[in-house]
Amino acid sequence: MKVGKVPENVLKRSVMKQLHYRRDEVVQGPGIGEDCAAIALEPDEILVMSTDPITGTTKDVGKLAIQITANDLASSGAEPIGVMLTILLPDGTREIALKRIMEQMEEACRNAHIQIMGGHTEVTKTVNQPVVSVTGVAKAKKGHLVTTAGVEPGMDIVLTKWIGIEGTTILAKERETELKEYFPESFVDVAIGFEQYLSVVPEAAVAVKSGVRAMHDVTEGGIYGALWEMAEASGVGLEIDLKKIPIRQETVEICEYFDINPYGLISSGAMLMAAEDGDALVRALHQAGIEATRIGKAVEGNDRVIMRGDEKRFLEPPKTDELYRVLG
Repeated sequence: MKVGKVPENVLKRSVMKQLHYRRDEVVQGPGIGEDCAAIALEPDEILVMSTDPITGTTKDVGKLAIQITANDLASSGAEPIGVMLTILLPDGTREIALKRIMEQMEEACRNAHIQIMGGHTEVTKTVNQPVVSVTGVAKAKKGHLVTTAGVEPGMDIVLTKWIGIEGTTILAKERETELKEYFPESFVDVAIGFEQYLSVVPEAAVAVKSGVRAMHDVTEGGIYGALWEMAEASGVGLEIDLKKIPIRQETVEICEYFDINPYGLISSGAMLMAAEDGDALVRALHQAGIEATRIGKAVEGNDRVIMRGDEKRFLEPPKTDELYRVLG
């Protein structure tokens, strides 16, 4: 395709024809020439929005873009409704590549009960790989919004599933051939399969009903970055037991292979939570079939401490994600 707006016939054939899932709240959806979408809310509901680009990988970018946005919205305790898309493609991109991205996004949206409400597609010389940016729209009941800043001293800190699973699956896909020359094929295939764990929508829904006071999905900067951001937003200190932070062996070994720190690796699929009774929250998550661990507590002051036995280290503000040390 040539530089500029994607032609109308391509939009109809490879974009619009891929969109099928609909929600009742969306009263103005996608259409040729339509620049806006519209949704209707009940009087006791509020609108929740998020926006995020996907730039760190070209593998399954459509699926990943929707999942990350759904996670952002779920971390606020909101129910995702729809997304607006911006898709920027390099000069010379074949139409089939756009169609595959849209197929991925529609499938991911249907699985998450989200409607694609509209967006913009363009071929441009300013990018050298597909860039997908998603603006998500969700609804929540008034007075029930959950924020990152809801942590208070004395609350327990809970983490769902395992750290580094997003970064692990991205590395396994991007460097599959290289890794399979070093590790058994089955080992790498398991790491690739971590993509099945990337949604935090189910645990957010359980947590909202189980006394959660703050939530933050663990994305760029890894668990260390997410802990800092939650503590900074809430104005609290932390005492975190490093040994209690759950991590899969596949993540450990792939990070060792690339000489990167798994605690600074992008970790969508893991949700950081705060609750007055962390053990009760963990039990509720386990009853729903979701792995969860109480990893520490919030404390007075500004010291954010990671403990490993008698050793202590202080958290620092988030740094560049470890993924970019490998993928550039």
